[in-house]
Amino acid sequence: MQTNLNNKAVVWSQANCPACNQAKALLDIKGIAYEVKMLGENATKQELLEVVPSARSVPQIFLNGEYV
Repeated sequence: MQTNLNNKAVVWSQANCPACNQAKALLDIKGIAYEVKMLGENATKQELLEVVPSARSVPQIFLNGEYV
């Protein structure tokens, strides 16, 4: 699969999250490279709230630094 080098994403996620898995699968299909910020593993809820103060659920996604 060809990777779209112009697009880079960050996905705030958590374990056992079907919506998070769907979002990552879509990014895979589109060939968009992404970094996963997994709550409870390599990120905290506090860190998420610093970036997206209104976040009440995951996934929270940034594409090329822009919140989507």
